[in-house]
Amino acid sequence: MAQEIIRTEYSEIMQKSFIDYSMSVILARAVPDVRDGLKPVQRRTLYDMYELKVDYNKPYKKSARIVGDTMGKYHPHGDSSIYEALVVMSQDFKKSLPLVDGHGNFGSIEGDGAAAMRYTEARLAKVTQEVYLGDLDKNVVDFVPNYDETEKEPEVLPVRVPNLLINGSDGIAVGMVTSIPQHNLGEVIDGVIAYMKNPDINTAQMLEIIQGPDFPTGGIVTNKDDLLEIYSTGVGKIKIRGKAEIEKIKGGKEQIVISEIPYPMIGANIGKFLNDIYQLVESKKTNDITDISNQSSKDGMRIIVELRKGADAQNVLNLLYKKTRLEDTFGVNMLAVADGKPETLGIVPIIRHHVNFQYEISTRKYTHLLGKEQDKKEIQEGLIKACDVIDLIIEILRGSKDVKQAKACLVDGVTAGIKFKSNASKVAAEQLRFTDRQAQAILDMRLHRLIGLEIEALKAEYDDTLAKIAKYTKILGSKAEMAKVIIKDLQSIKKEYARERRTVIDNVEEAVVEEKPIEVIDVAVLIDRFAYARVIDMPTFERNKEAAETESKKIVFCKNIDKICLFTNNGDMHTIKVLSLPFGKFRDKGQPIDTAEKGSKIDLTKENLLLADSMANIITKKLIFGTKQAMIKVVDGSEFDVSRKLIAATKVNDGDEVICVKVLGENDTVVMRSAKDMFLRIDGASIPEKKKTAVGVRGMKLANGDEITDIYVLNEGDNVEVKVKDKTVALNRLHVGSRDTKGVKK
Repeated sequence: MAQEIIRTEYSEIMQKSFIDYSMSVILARAVPDVRDGLKPVQRRTLYDMYELKVDYNKPYKKSARIVGDTMGKYHPHGDSSIYEALVVMSQDFKKSLPLVDGHGNFGSIEGDGAAAMRYTEARLAKVTQEVYLGDLDKNVVDFVPNYDETEKEPEVLPVRVPNLLINGSDGIAVGMVTSIPQHNLGEVIDGVIAYMKNPDINTAQMLEIIQGPDFPTGGIVTNKDDLLEIYSTGVGKIKIRGKAEIEKIKGGKEQIVISEIPYPMIGANIGKFLNDIYQLVESKKTNDITDISNQSSKDGMRIIVELRKGADAQNVLNLLYKKTRLEDTFGVNMLAVADGKPETLGIVPIIRHHVNFQYEISTRKYTHLLGKEQDKKEIQEGLIKACDVIDLIIEILRGSKDVKQAKACLVDGVTAGIKFKSNASKVAAEQLRFTDRQAQAILDMRLHRLIGLEIEALKAEYDDTLAKIAKYTKILGSKAEMAKVIIKDLQSIKKEYARERRTVIDNVEEAVVEEKPIEVIDVAVLIDRFAYARVIDMPTFERNKEAAETESKKIVFCKNIDKICLFTNNGDMHTIKVLSLPFGKFRDKGQPIDTAEKGSKIDLTKENLLLADSMANIITKKLIFGTKQAMIKVVDGSEFDVSRKLIAATKVNDGDEVICVKVLGENDTVVMRSAKDMFLRIDGASIPEKKKTAVGVRGMKLANGDEITDIYVLNEGDNVEVKVKDKTVALNRLHVGSRDTKGVKK
């Protein structure tokens, strides 16, 4: 068979393929439908449970059976996504209205995962069965083929409440994200009723009914005034605080009791919140917290923060709001699939789509019910008519050879071949004109239906059928009548399933933390050879001076409110606040200096620390920089008065390395020593002052293969001796030469 090569632009194929993939993810995986508020995996799982008849009043069924059946029939995307959807739909701390009744370990609010699906069981919640799936047998929604066209699945579930608002949704698609908060069932139903009575209702009027989000974890929404903009556009940020109270305990102390948390905190973020409080204590942001304990149980959330006697409890609480996730933000992006395409919707458009959907499914429901009642009416009329001529019908049945002959007589009056007792009976039989369905019902009728009371019951059923036909016809003939039925249905759902609002909606001022003045003291910063740093006060240092000098690689004397500057061999300067380092006893372990401050990029396992000093001292001095390739310069310390945590302290040529950063005094001399034991002593004043961005000048001429190994700064009167092979060289006795000369061999 001949093959044809189609030449096309590669970018066009990529663009089309990517768009197709994106829409598939959006419509078939990540974004909910505005009509039922469900993602495909949720819809398919609930429908499969409906098919399996895992009803709320029947025994639980293994989750593995539900997941396997769903995956095999409707959702061939792996069992983990199906089980995760099943678990989330059962968690009352994630969903305002749980749709699945789980039995077993279905996880916890603190982030514990659910047990494996083979250990847990589930069934439909009552509300799901009655409100979400109740009308599926009434032809109210279209059914579409499943992935391999061996089964049929509903395109959408006939949900009678706006599930998109009640249970919210979150999901990440390609290039877009949906994040919809939960709302109170009773308020949302009232909002739907208000819209049905006044389709011109605006967002401000709707927010008088639906106050705002109602998270299952409670909490306090603090930016009420922003909600109008958020619910008009469908996009914005909702600020949420946990609910906390200050309680007095014995000993004149107080404690903060957190009973509700912001919704974004659920899961692993509770543990992070506790760790953040611990870090506040460790970093000396507060000294008022003495203990933290999580006493939460199945009865509710209870986190205790104990305070020292005399602490300002309100100030500590404000600090928790400011520095931890006790106050958090919920990003709103109300994206849903509407009319087959993704769209960001405000609250009124969401309700409009829902109401239109309710009119559609109600029209189909009552059309279906009307058809059934009309079929029933036809049969009932036939049976009542048959009761009036029952003797003739019995005579026809007894005289017929088979059912086919008897049915032909009942429908068309065909009497040929039937034996009658009299000619009059034959003539009467020829007048019969039952419909085909009436005739079949007569043939199927049992003799006990001929009892007088049964006949009366049949006539009562017929009257009831006529009443229903009139009722359904009236509903289908008037939108106003249909609206009354929908509203009545919503009110009954609200009466049975609504609950009190959990989340408080208010305008709350931003938490203000009163910073207590720090007592300024003289301290010593000790940095050991493992790059662990700690801070001790001067009396402690004086008592342990000898041990401190022996064990420490660098010691910096400064104030506790100072910064220390760390110069390394790659030409960088790192700054760290002394307050970020642990303050304590001499024998405390300390903290790795690279983890002292968030965002610090120092790594003393890869960089060699050349100078550590306080910024207060550095900026008043002049520093000399020297490299292996004999490049030297002097930099005024004021250039290092910066707020950034990392700057380039000097420029370094490729292949070169800084080996010296030292303070240079006014009358100091500088001695350079090379690997080949060449020494050059020069006057410090002969070294030019440069900017920190400069490379510097050559300090000493080096022979091929030689490099600078040490640079010494000598003060007046210093007597410094160094070993050169088997002899000692007194550096202060070296002749003071000129910069950029070879020096002398020793």
